[in-house]
Amino acid sequence: MSRKVLHAALLTVAAAMLALVVVGAGSAGRTATPYKVAWIYVGPHDDHGWSQAHDAGRQYVQKMLGNKVQTTYKESIANGPQLQQTVQSLVQQGYKLIFGTSFGFFDKKLAAKYPNVLFEQATGTDLAKNLSEYFGAAEDTIYLSGMAAGAASKNGKLGYVVPFPIPEVIRHANAFALGAQVTHPGATVQLVWTNAWLNVSAETKAAQSLAGAGADVLGQNVDSPATGQYAESKSIPWVGYDSDAQNFAPKSWLTASIYNWGPYYLRRVKAAMNGTWKSGFYYGSIKDGFTGLAPYGPDVSAKTKALIAARMKAIENGSFYEFTGPLYDQKGKLRVPKGKRLTVKDLYAMNWLVKGVIGSPKG
Repeated sequence: MSRKVLHAALLTVAAAMLALVVVGAGSAGRTATPYKVAWIYVGPHDDHGWSQAHDAGRQYVQKMLGNKVQTTYKESIANGPQLQQTVQSLVQQGYKLIFGTSFGFFDKKLAAKYPNVLFEQATGTDLAKNLSEYFGAAEDTIYLSGMAAGAASKNGKLGYVVPFPIPEVIRHANAFALGAQVTHPGATVQLVWTNAWLNVSAETKAAQSLAGAGADVLGQNVDSPATGQYAESKSIPWVGYDSDAQNFAPKSWLTASIYNWGPYYLRRVKAAMNGTWKSGFYYGSIKDGFTGLAPYGPDVSAKTKALIAARMKAIENGSFYEFTGPLYDQKGKLRVPKGKRLTVKDLYAMNWLVKGVIGSPKG
């Protein structure tokens, strides 16, 4: 082989090796680019309730995936123009998966506007190719927390602070009442509507009103611990919701229905990253660890804990379901015949209150 030919061959090999290095560097650069995921909260990320529980889920994703993801959140976002502007801004910033944590945030129209972005909405029902819905059977664990509330009541009059008269809240109020009636037969649950997911002043006034009407135990389906703080000031037992908020009312605290959002968020982010994400409807349960009870307060007796544990096991294995007939509404009308079990679809359309609940399902 002549020197000229050898020199040309060496140049060809060098060029090929250089091309491999360039391609490799480019691939490494693409791999190192974090996948961008955003969360939109209806309240502050530190509300000690609903939004904070979701943010704990976001932090779980960030911790588990490290620099493979870049997460952010937008807080206290109202549905309507503010929500639309927030989504538009996140899309422009390159976020590929967006979780909306309140009913009505996302719909098919919005999803169609951004076909290359994946959307997931908590508590809704609208599905599209790039829009999923997710929630959990909190009615089960709220029922169990109602058992703790009923056991703590002396006069059988319980108060429940509620936000909006929508099926989600109505089924939760019903579950709370049904649970209370197990441990305190004939117990009633009076509702006060605040017309806000989070309004500390309104929640405090609602708790005060309920206590003034004779309620000796308070519960809630709203987002802040204001009800519990009022309960603590009056030495009234309290059942929370969304998060373990015992530190806000350590003496009054009984327990709370809570959600474990993190594992679900992690699964969905991983699916989006590896291209296996598909639209669907997810409804988590006690069995899969999505819903549960917060630790008990000091005044929950061993007997009550045992009753709740047995009922939780029955719910988990399917041998018991609180929304099994016969169930009657406030006016004594049979709503669920004996033996019939309400479906998730039924729960998502619930617009009536069970016997023993005082208040209007219309707010």
